[in-house]
Amino acid sequence: MTSSKLRGRSRRAGPQVSARVVLAVLGGTTGFVWLVLPGMTTRTDAPVAITSPAASSPAAAAPTEDGASTADLVLPLVAVGAAGALAGYGYVRRVRRARTRTTPGGAALSPPPVEPGVPDDRARAALVAADDHVRAARDELGFPRELFGAEAVAPFTGALREAERELAAAFRMRQRCDDGVPQDPAARRQALAGIVGRCAEAERRLDAAADGFRRLRGLEQGVGAALGVAEARFRELTGRTAAAEAVLGELRERYAATASASVTGYVEQAKDRLVFATVRLNQARQADDAGHPQEAARQLRTAEGAVAQAAVLVEAVERTAGELREAAGLIPAVLTGAEAALAPLRDTAGAGGEVLSRVPHADSVLSSVRQELTSGRPYDPVGVLRRVVRAIAAPDAARAAVLTAAARLTARGSTAAAADFVATHRGAVGAEARTRLAEAHRLLTAGDSAGADALALEARALAEQDVRVRGNPYTAAPVAAAAHTAGTAGAVLGGIVPAQDPENAHPAGFTDRPGASGA
Repeated sequence: MTSSKLRGRSRRAGPQVSARVVLAVLGGTTGFVWLVLPGMTTRTDAPVAITSPAASSPAAAAPTEDGASTADLVLPLVAVGAAGALAGYGYVRRVRRARTRTTPGGAALSPPPVEPGVPDDRARAALVAADDHVRAARDELGFPRELFGAEAVAPFTGALREAERELAAAFRMRQRCDDGVPQDPAARRQALAGIVGRCAEAERRLDAAADGFRRLRGLEQGVGAALGVAEARFRELTGRTAAAEAVLGELRERYAATASASVTGYVEQAKDRLVFATVRLNQARQADDAGHPQEAARQLRTAEGAVAQAAVLVEAVERTAGELREAAGLIPAVLTGAEAALAPLRDTAGAGGEVLSRVPHADSVLSSVRQELTSGRPYDPVGVLRRVVRAIAAPDAARAAVLTAAARLTARGSTAAAADFVATHRGAVGAEARTRLAEAHRLLTAGDSAGADALALEARALAEQDVRVRGNPYTAAPVAAAAHTAGTAGAVLGGIVPAQDPENAHPAGFTDRPGASGA
């Protein structure tokens, strides 16, 4: 979008440039005529008889010819120089006016300040870092809760909720910035600074609880009990992963490919995380037996992160199967509710208006859905619900409770699917996808199912695009991969360990984060 100052500058610059061009062309034309005219006269004039004997002498003719030649050359040069001087004078006057002009309509010589990219980049980086920290702390909190109980971890649960609130506020500010609010550069810089501040506060809340959380876990004194909890959850997930593989096979046979597309490859990824966890659990036990508690604690916490992500992947398959069954059972009632919602609109079909224009489209969608359901071919129940809900997007449809339930089912499923993907691929997912996901969560809580569903689908698409474009950071060193723990590439993609030093780095969370009070 061109600013008013630039538009004004363009309008004023046009006549001035045109004037200089006219002067230059005029001077050039004059010089050209003066240079060419003598030659044209000499070549075209007819011979003239000599009437005076004196004029025929060479001595008399030479001075006259030299004088005419000099005049023919000097005059056009003077004309060209005068035109150039006039053009230069006009340009100097324009520059001086631009430098001294202070009226509102005047354009300053220096361009308007350009918004630097650093603040925006810093805000995006702060969002990603804070989101990773909160997610890692959430995963880490589950293990001591199982060992010590909910009451013992209540203070840390509270710190996590406070951090989540700060982060949610930061994401909300980021969404507004992405929507173009505010537009003023100074106000936008202030908003970006606010995002960075909110992210810093979210991390500070977790860092402030780091010492207490470390004392609660007591991993430096021995990992025996905590290691037992992690190993028990690992064994449970191993069995669930095999069951999830069977469930996913059934979904592919029963429904259309799009029905299970959101969890395609999740079983394999869960197995990969479990392989990584197996190695780290063994290393933790070996370090503990050798009397190296800090190394044992680091390996255990890394294994816990992998186990937590394997659980997310397995639960995503299980949840998808449940959503498809629920959606399939809801479809008959939704079709009935859609017809009931359209009936009042058909009765007033002669009134016209935007709402009435949707009736033919809705009828077409309903007809297409019925044909799909009776064709005998596999279909996508959630996709069918989404199509019907979107087609009956009219004010009267709000009275149909079954349509509201269908809209919430689709929005809840798409939001959870996007959240699962971001959680298990956060090593490559950027700020934009995370922002759309946070906004989808907010709208879902507020009851805006349509808005939440649209943003969740967008968040998933952006996250998948990030993974395709950025790839796995760990694949940059394939030669060194053989010397690292099996499953490290998946752990790096999941953000469990950093790509720079996956073998020795501490996982992010409540403790051992660089800069944390307890680190």
